[in-house]
Amino acid sequence: MSASAAPLPLQDQVVLVTGSAHRVGKAIALAAAAAGARVAVHYHRAEAAAQATLDELHAWGIDAAAFQADQADPAQVDALFAAVIQRFGRLDVLVNSASAFLPGEFLDLDIADWQRGLAVNLSGPLLCCQAAARRMLDQDPPGGAIVNILDTIGRRPWPRFTAHSVAKAGLLHLSTSLARNLAPHIRVNAVVPGPVLKPDAMPAARWEALGARLPLGRAGQAGDVGRAVVYLAAERFLTGVVLSVDGGDGLLGSSDE
Repeated sequence: MSASAAPLPLQDQVVLVTGSAHRVGKAIALAAAAAGARVAVHYHRAEAAAQATLDELHAWGIDAAAFQADQADPAQVDALFAAVIQRFGRLDVLVNSASAFLPGEFLDLDIADWQRGLAVNLSGPLLCCQAAARRMLDQDPPGGAIVNILDTIGRRPWPRFTAHSVAKAGLLHLSTSLARNLAPHIRVNAVVPGPVLKPDAMPAARWEALGARLPLGRAGQAGDVGRAVVYLAAERFLTGVVLSVDGGDGLLGSSDE
């Protein structure tokens, strides 16, 4: 008699990934699906990309659905989580991946841009964590996991991205604070991606040079972040972990960005 296959790490769990229409968020959604999850794809404006991600998940035979919301709007966030619960019946994992990479040097920073940067990149994840935690604690049995996607910019701020740097630093501390506040039923961890996906406007030669300077000698891939998220979501004795997925970038000195 052959041994039965081991269950997948997120088998039949419902995973909501914000900002999962494209780029790193999409890679996280695909990694969760590969780990056995049922996937809620969230998007704000990228409806066509969200549908393409959904089509890919459906082609794999994954139970998945797409949901639109502006995570900076409390009413839309509440409606998002209500819709996810109505569609799937529960929520096991929230991944806060959505973000807006808004430029702005300090002396030139408009207050509206500052407020928008914090609203999307810090207040939005806070609202999502609150909405997720309330529903996770109401489940039978209560519990779940939250994984926040950070940025190296939250540890080594870039002068041209003041609001983004401050917001991601705040999200780092929010993650560890929630790990204390929501224990023991809800685990909260975070991932700090390094160079894993080339910005669309960046020349290929510069991207290769950025990878070459890393201790591992190469840039990563978005799937590296996806697998790290699955690990943190699945491992039940981990909370308050801030996991760098950066090829050793954090070992280096200040960036020239």
